[in-house]
Amino acid sequence: MRAKSVCVYCGSRPGSSKAYMKEAEGLGLALAQEGWRLVYGAGDVGLMGAVARSAQAAGGETFGVIPQHLVAWEVGKTDLTTYVVTETMHERKKVMFMNCDAVVVLPGGAGSLDELFEVLTWHQLGLHQKPVFLVNTEGYWDPLIALLKHVTDQGFAAETLHDFYTVVSDTDGARVGLRSALS
Repeated sequence: MRAKSVCVYCGSRPGSSKAYMKEAEGLGLALAQEGWRLVYGAGDVGLMGAVARSAQAAGGETFGVIPQHLVAWEVGKTDLTTYVVTETMHERKKVMFMNCDAVVVLPGGAGSLDELFEVLTWHQLGLHQKPVFLVNTEGYWDPLIALLKHVTDQGFAAETLHDFYTVVSDTDGARVGLRSALS
């Protein structure tokens, strides 16, 4: 039986708070300690790089997927357990998602939001049942959570949309949630 895999969506930048980097490093460590494989965007910059380096330092397995056009920009991390280069962003997202059992979203930008909304949409359409965790470091995702509530309040999605993700305050919360979801 293969080990469980956790896809991490997060920023290719470090963000403005040191807490973001701390949580990224803590998540990489937690994944390795739990024996879960990290699946992520294969970059060696920002929070992405921090998660991967931390998982590697703790002996964790890493599976990175990067489109060819981002290899130089995101500094493709070629020393991963598995390093996949795709032709497009769409292929990258598909390969990442198909190779995971759960998703964790750390703070990030437009790319992280794109990835999150795609998996929420797929869940809404009944294409998967994988758990999704938003790590709400220092309230980072509060505006997004409010927007999602607004979307349902205004009748553009069913209230069940909120069942498709779990908000946790930190890496410890993600670890506890993942343990329950992946057991």
